[in-house]
Amino acid sequence: MRKFKLKGVVLAVVLATALSARAQEAGEDAEADLAKKLANPVAALISVPLQYNYDENFGADDKGSKSVLNIQPVIPFSLGEEWNLITRTIVPLVDQHDIPAGTDKSGTGDIVQSFFFSPKQPVNGWILAIGPVGLYPSASDELLGGEKWGAGPTVLALKQTGPWTVGFLGNHIWSFAGQDDRQDISLSFVQPFVSYITKTKTTFGLNTESTYDWENEQWAVPVNATVSQLLKVGGQIFQVGVGARYWADSPDNGPEDWGLRATLTFLFPK
Repeated sequence: MRKFKLKGVVLAVVLATALSARAQEAGEDAEADLAKKLANPVAALISVPLQYNYDENFGADDKGSKSVLNIQPVIPFSLGEEWNLITRTIVPLVDQHDIPAGTDKSGTGDIVQSFFFSPKQPVNGWILAIGPVGLYPSASDELLGGEKWGAGPTVLALKQTGPWTVGFLGNHIWSFAGQDDRQDISLSFVQPFVSYITKTKTTFGLNTESTYDWENEQWAVPVNATVSQLLKVGGQIFQVGVGARYWADSPDNGPEDWGLRATLTFLFPK
């Protein structure tokens, strides 16, 4: 009788261990999938990224500096069985010094909001999205924004193969209304990007967030290298990251040399 009891206990322990291992493996697979979705700007995942950027050497005397905290909520909506609508909003909180020289300003900048229509299934292995982008004159001070309403098209294409993600995001914004005494806006934004995700859910990323100003015929080209880690505390999943940025080109009196980037992204998977 004791042998049967002993065998039953051993069997129960083995079964519990196996179930625990499978549950842990399933949890790790789910987190790996979240890390992969974070590398996709139009993934059907609710997230709230907080992106901090610091740049310096503004102005003719290189004494200006700027800190920008971008609050960037991403909210997906299902449009039937084949399409998603993903909204991406960028709300900048700006703190700048000596821009222009002797002037310090803090407050909100202009909001940029994109609406991506994306097929739920990849097209020949590619994740595609297209839609409109809007520029809202929400700056709290004239030195923090362009005081113009703007709109234009935005597109995205990316491919994920194993741990790799390679893609391109771009848009163009023209101003169509706003303060008559402010310069018109015609800006092209191009962002090629590549990232690699390790088995520990660490993501190494490299991109440029280049903007061409057609009115002034000037480029702004920061090159960003980042490393991010997916974490879970209690029931909250989030990703933290740090990185460096180098200004390969910038407009007159714009930032120069090196800058800093730090990110914190809260995830709310369904």
